[in-house]
Formats: sequence, structure tokens, C-alpha cells
Amino acid sequence: MPTGPASGGQFSVQSESSASHQPSESGPNQNSAPHPNAALQLQGLSKSYGGKVVVRDIHLTVPRGSFYGLVGPNGSGKTTTVLMATGLLRPDAGTVLVCGHNVWGSTAEANAAKGAYGLLADGLPVFDRLSGQEYLHYLGLLRGIDEPTVAQRSRELLDALDLADSSSKLIVDYSAGMTKKILLAGALLHRPDILILDEPFEAVDPVSATTIREILQAYVASSGTVIMSSHVMETVEALCDHVAVIGKNQLLADGTLDEVRAGSSLSERFVELVGGRHLAEGSLGWLAGAKSENSTTEKGEQQ
Repeated sequence: MPTGPASGGQFSVQSESSASHQPSESGPNQNSAPHPNAALQLQGLSKSYGGKVVVRDIHLTVPRGSFYGLVGPNGSGKTTTVLMATGLLRPDAGTVLVCGHNVWGSTAEANAAKGAYGLLADGLPVFDRLSGQEYLHYLGLLRGIDEPTVAQRSRELLDALDLADSSSKLIVDYSAGMTKKILLAGALLHRPDILILDEPFEAVDPVSATTIREILQAYVASSGTVIMSSHVMETVEALCDHVAVIGKNQLLADGTLDEVRAGSSLSERFVELVGGRHLAEGSLGWLAGAKSENSTTEKGEQQ
């Protein structure tokens, strides 16, 4: 199960004006009926810190078997939404269903939900004093997979992700790209129904990125669901068939890739939705003048 501060526990929707922001013990709310074709459902998900809203009333349904892109500018609430959706951060209001199981329901419901997904996200604790091989073995046992299967899957994943020669090396000594790949291997190990990936291609070399694309496309082709956050619109367009745009702490658009693009490129549509910024005329003009000033200085020294 994913490492994090949250575990089972019961939860029902409360308004954002609730002073305590504490979930009730009455269980799932009446709006939590699972959609038969949904891998993930977010229903009214909200979160505030110190009176500042960081996620506002997000409703989103991710179809089973889809490659779903999640895009948004920095500070838009994207990562907070992912953490709430995976049971790692308790929302102030809303319901999360993973393969029909309530992440914030009973302990049995929460465990079933967390067992249905594999997660790769920055900032989560990593057992980096284990070697890559030990890390996968440990995760496999936590997931209840028998040792021969863990050993076989670990070998195949390490080989596919070009980590076989580094499998006995401590993760703390891995490069950023290698760490990203061993965490992806851990997310894949138990063959989950859903993969939730935060910037899976960041810091990864082009050869490994191609391999990861092939792995994810094969996974979706075999009825798996991938939810991928990324800042690279070209990557999202190349891989995803659905996309959601989060901006200003709320959901701005979601649907199939073509529906969201609405005849434009995803980059153009993204800027249109979240609001683009341009440098004011003359801003940072000293950068343009740096070269001419240096040239003048060099000429003076030569004379």
C-alpha cells in the first residue's frame, strides 16, 4: 500500500464553511454511487489551508481503459488533488471512488481502493537505504505477492527499465532519472488496475522515456488505466486520449482530447483556459543590453 499519513477511516461530505473541517463518521455520502465504467471518480473534492482554497469542488470521472492527462500550471491544485484522490491527504469535502471503492470509506473500502492503484509521485517517502532489488522485493511482500512472482516481475521490470546493472546499488545513490524509474517499477509491480503518475518522464533520458511510453501504452491496451500529470503538452497530446485542465484551483475543462482542444493545439487551449502572461514591452531590457555593454567594454580594453 502507498506510504503516507492517511489510512482508512470514514468520511462524508461537509461544507467548506465547517469550522473543524473534520470528516464525519457516518460513511460515504449519498452522491458516492460508483459509475460502472469509471476507474476513478472525484465528487465535490475540496481542500483549504488557513482559509485559502487550494482545490475547489472538483468533479471528475476517469473512464476505465483510458490514458488520462492531468494538466495545470504550478500552484493550481493538481498535486493536492492527486494526493487526496489516493488517500494521502484528507479532503475537507468530497468523495473519491477508485474502481468503485471509497478511498475515505471504511477500512476495508480504503484498503481495496489503495490496492487498486499504483502511484508514482514526487515528495513521497522512499526507502532509499534499500537497493533497487530489495525495494521491489519489500513492496512485493507488502502487496501480498508470493516471492517467486515478485522475483520474476522484479527481474523483468529492472531489465526493461535498464536498471538491472544497478539493482544491487542503494537507491540513495541513484540519479534522479534512475530513482524515477525504480519508483515506476514499484508502482507497476502488483499490476494495478490504475496507474497514477506525476511527471513520469521528468529527469528521464530519451531512451528510457521511449521504453516507458511503450510500457504505458501496452498497459492501457490490456485494459489498464493511466492517469498522468505533466507540464509537457506535446507528451500529453501524443499519449493521452482524455485530458483534464486544472487552473485557479478548480476544474476548467475535461473530456476527450479532441473535445478539450476544440480545434486548437492543447498548448493553445491550455493558455486560453488558464490565462497567458506576456512580458511587458521593455521588461528585462537590461538582458538585451548586456551583450552590447560587454562588447563596448571589450573594445575599450583592446584599444
